[in-house]
Amino acid sequence: MVENQLLDAHRASRQLLALSADDISRVLLATADALVAATDSILAANLLDLSRMDPDNPKYDRLRLSADRIAGIAADMRNVAALPSPRVELDRRVRPNGLVIRRVAVPFGVIGVIYEARPNVTADVFSLCFKSGNVCVLKGGHDADDSSHAIINVIHSVLRDNGIDPAVATLLPATREATDSLLAARGLVDLIIPRGSSSLINSVREKSQVPVIETGAGVCHCYVDASADIDMARDIVNNAKTRRVSVCNALDCLIIHSALLDSLPRICAPLAASNVVIHADNRAYQALVGNYPDNLLLHASDTDFGTEFLSYAMAIKTVDNLDQAIAHIDSNGSGHSESVVASDPSVMDRFSTEVDAACVYTNAPTSFTDGAQFGLGAEIGISTQKMHARGPMALEGLMTYKWLIAGNGQTRP
Repeated sequence: MVENQLLDAHRASRQLLALSADDISRVLLATADALVAATDSILAANLLDLSRMDPDNPKYDRLRLSADRIAGIAADMRNVAALPSPRVELDRRVRPNGLVIRRVAVPFGVIGVIYEARPNVTADVFSLCFKSGNVCVLKGGHDADDSSHAIINVIHSVLRDNGIDPAVATLLPATREATDSLLAARGLVDLIIPRGSSSLINSVREKSQVPVIETGAGVCHCYVDASADIDMARDIVNNAKTRRVSVCNALDCLIIHSALLDSLPRICAPLAASNVVIHADNRAYQALVGNYPDNLLLHASDTDFGTEFLSYAMAIKTVDNLDQAIAHIDSNGSGHSESVVASDPSVMDRFSTEVDAACVYTNAPTSFTDGAQFGLGAEIGISTQKMHARGPMALEGLMTYKWLIAGNGQTRP
């Protein structure tokens, strides 16, 4: 069954290339409207998924849909529809012999995306792949299977209404066997993008026979320098940690300059209202004891640094200078998103230059790492690698290119 689905997806890629930019945008807008109209049925399916998951599971919030979240998914799809087509000419040159050589952006063809308990990914991936002219093969997790099927059913209905092969958005069974078939589909699938835990990403990288773009785990830091504005630091740390704890751009470790330890209780005060558990190193612990709820304050262990908590928990590391802060990020970061709060221009410049991450912030929280927030419409994932795409991966990241050479009978001497 899966092999037939992959063959159908591969065959559908040619039809997708034939659609005009206007046709693509029109279908995306119709799909956005249809998703909103199907809110009740999507939420009913989502309740079935939620009933099978412990509410204390960090994935629960990612899995949960609401009318507002569905409206947000549709809004992102409309934003993608409004974006210019990425299928553009990138370069043109005329050689002395008269050959006209152009480099044009083209879709990969068939993109496989493996993801966990994130039903919104089903719609986001479809919108970005469809807009860029790529067929998407979706392999969702069993935790979100009912939700994903409800969303893909809406997409397929709109595609059929517009005479488009529904195989351009193929949802595979939520089984390990389907994953294995997708990873072995060399020649049918052009690119694999895993979204989820580090264990999922590592497994895909090790097993795939198809090229992989890693959208890695987000172990995110915020360094509060001695020159920082304390109120700004408080607000940035609180937003980065508590806005939505289950996403990859959430703060995992606050790095505090030792000169600001007396201000640490003030910086952390809003976190207590959200019951954030703090794993503090010795110096930070001494600064917080008696100034932060005892039941939420723990001594940090070595394993707390470099951990993606995905919950109301974070670590605190004390440093004496910028060099130590950058070294800690270098040793414990995942290359996702890092932030500095400072007013010293030299600190801001060095942090931006020397920190090796896809997204580096100055006086802003890592919670902004998101395709929609970057004006990209939506994202297919946050790439933490350096080849091809890095950071929020949207339309441009789903394109490769080819050379088109036009002559009038020239031959090479």
